[in-house]
Amino acid sequence: MRRISDMRQTLDKQIDDSRGSLWHDFVRTRSRTLQLTENLEVDDFVVQTAVYMSPPKWHIGHVSWLFEVIMSRINKDYQFYSNEFSAYLNSYYNQFGEPHQKGRRGTVSRPTLSQILDYYVEINSRVQVFLTEFNMNYGHAKSLFEMGLNHECQHQELMVYDLQHLLADLYVPSKKTEPPKDATTSPSVSSDMMHVGGGMYSMGYGGDGFCYDIELPEHSVYVDDCTLGRFPVTNAEYMEFIKDGGYSMFENWLSDGWKIVQEREWNSPMYWEEIDGQWCTLDFRGQRPINPTEPVVHVSFYEADAYARWAGKRLPTEAEWEKAACYDVKSGTKRIYPWGDELPDTHKCNLLESNIWGCTSIGSYPDGASPSGCEQMIGDVWEWTSSEFVGYRGFKSAFREYNDKWFTGQKVLRGGSYGTPSISIRGSYRNFFRLDERWMFAGFRLASDS
Repeated sequence: MRRISDMRQTLDKQIDDSRGSLWHDFVRTRSRTLQLTENLEVDDFVVQTAVYMSPPKWHIGHVSWLFEVIMSRINKDYQFYSNEFSAYLNSYYNQFGEPHQKGRRGTVSRPTLSQILDYYVEINSRVQVFLTEFNMNYGHAKSLFEMGLNHECQHQELMVYDLQHLLADLYVPSKKTEPPKDATTSPSVSSDMMHVGGGMYSMGYGGDGFCYDIELPEHSVYVDDCTLGRFPVTNAEYMEFIKDGGYSMFENWLSDGWKIVQEREWNSPMYWEEIDGQWCTLDFRGQRPINPTEPVVHVSFYEADAYARWAGKRLPTEAEWEKAACYDVKSGTKRIYPWGDELPDTHKCNLLESNIWGCTSIGSYPDGASPSGCEQMIGDVWEWTSSEFVGYRGFKSAFREYNDKWFTGQKVLRGGSYGTPSISIRGSYRNFFRLDERWMFAGFRLASDS
């Protein structure tokens, strides 16, 4: 869409001139949001394909609205742009009135896309003035703006999920890179388990950069000796579960999961379809035969747990996952990322900036291996853990109604996906979803007691 491309070019001109500043991080993040949508047609922006999806128009407006919320927290005299916009763009913040019903975001024609884009530009201008007038270089105000940037990154990933559901291979990315050639690693690697030594581990974020409140405080936990899969479970392995009647054997399933399997008639991961005896999937690469060497994706916690039971193993706890990803037993130190403290790059993992638009085969990133020998712990697919999503001991909310209101009925996922922006992810990052959800890029790796 020409207007969005022009808006993005305007932002991109300001990126190089503002390096090292909060404004630089702001315009870079805002530009990436536009990049995801600049090749859409006007009609694409208003469509909502399921109650758990959102129209691109709403995402663009909502991430802008949250910066209004942040500015109102810092300056009590701040006046919101529009009560009508706030009512539509409020996701779940009851403190700002009754949120608009999520499943009906696609039924609203006003504000129009053009009005939302005007709003986007206006909020950019307000933020630029705000950052100039208020000292944002330290303290709570800076952390609120950093939270806003990371919140927008979360919605960029949600937009990728929505674009797959809406368009699949009809979507045209602004940038696209060929995935690494399939590695020689066998697609059946369930027995390839890596040892994680037991003992005390300092869990949570321990760096000096931004993190979410749910990654804090860093605290000591005891982890027993265990083993984790070297790789996430692959499509080839998951197909064996299907062939063995995994979806028809109640013995594999938790009671609630078995009920959902029957009610929703699940017999494979989301987007899978058996065509002429061959399993295929539908994603940004089109409808294609399942690649046996890629990690299985679009499975719920219930499916991941059932597979683990069928395989005679289990899902890791998030403490086991984090220790396997970050703890270097030789030096006795904890890393921010499996490969060290350096920021992610495309040689070590598959994230949104890799521009691959799909999973890569296992064994594609040996340079990103963790000290325990586990690979692809960052990127490709979020990994289900067996841990309930609750606050750590000593948790303090940094932003009311943002994370803490979800401390029930959710499981923790770790590691990021090919839709996750690189600034969003750390070894300590905690994602969370309901046990039956599978529209996100979620897979899993196995664990067992040593």
